[in-house]
Amino acid sequence: LAQVMDPEVPVVSVVDLGIVRDLAWQAGHLHVVVTPTYSGCPATEVIESDIREALELAGFRAPQLERKLTPAWSTDWITHSGRERLRAYGIAPPQGSASKRTLLGESPVIACPQCASTHTEVLSEFGSTACKALYRCRDCLEPFDYFKCI
Repeated sequence: LAQVMDPEVPVVSVVDLGIVRDLAWQAGHLHVVVTPTYSGCPATEVIESDIREALELAGFRAPQLERKLTPAWSTDWITHSGRERLRAYGIAPPQGSASKRTLLGESPVIACPQCASTHTEVLSEFGSTACKALYRCRDCLEPFDYFKCI
């Protein structure tokens, strides 16, 4: 499943994103538990279809997928490798951990994924997808997405 990429962020696998919660062998079938990044994520069905297809190509007959919404997915579940892949792709990874203080407090200082400057500004709380905000670096002047901490 490390080869199954998120369709909205095609450099991060569903494993690195942390949405594959569990794998278990049950009654002769592979059972996969998936938690979408948020309950209304438009990519959920595509991701589940891609997971099913990858497992079938790997020889698992009729894999069973379960969509589990609780506990809710958190950016805390993104692996270190996933965060580095986001940065290399030009998306600033989430800063800090998901907590009420982070979610309701002041905006964190976000480093530019291009030049690493922390001299950045928010252009819009909403970026190319609902889980990202649009920022701009005041040093290199490049716009970039920031993967919100949720």
